[in-house]
Amino acid sequence: MLIGKKLKNLRIEKGLTQEELGERTDLSKGYISQLERDLSVPAIDTFFAILEVLGCSPKEFFDEEESRQKVVYHQEEITVFEDEDKGYKVEWLIPESNENEMEPIRLTLQKNGDFKEFEPSLSETFAYVLRGQVAIRLGKQFFHAQAGETIYFYASETHQIVNDFDGESELLVVVTDSYL
Repeated sequence: MLIGKKLKNLRIEKGLTQEELGERTDLSKGYISQLERDLSVPAIDTFFAILEVLGCSPKEFFDEEESRQKVVYHQEEITVFEDEDKGYKVEWLIPESNENEMEPIRLTLQKNGDFKEFEPSLSETFAYVLRGQVAIRLGKQFFHAQAGETIYFYASETHQIVNDFDGESELLVVVTDSYL
């Protein structure tokens, strides 16, 4: 069995760079790279040290069970927040999404509803309008999107999504560097 790919997957799961893993195990980034590409095989004590930093026991590592990664999320796992005063409902589709690189939500805006205003950040925002029509304020500019259209922007300015439709609007929104 090749261990490099499993080590790399564990490292990525833990959100570590090769350099960070190297620092925590007193190994070089280059050596970690060689291990992940199966160009080198670690001594047993080095291997155990790497696993310890990655929070994985040798038994878990060599267990032939398929992926420990959760892939499918069910309706009952969705977390919901509703602000009736502002006229919006947010549904976090993945329970731990604020810990991931991407955070997907379903956003429902009532007639004249507006989602909270966000400060500038390093995030990127993607949205797909499922139904209705929305306006996006990005800095001093306004953009409009309707059902079937896609929105994509860098969150480098103050921004907000509002419903400018005479009815309910619904969007699928995915942001990086969670800020929702």
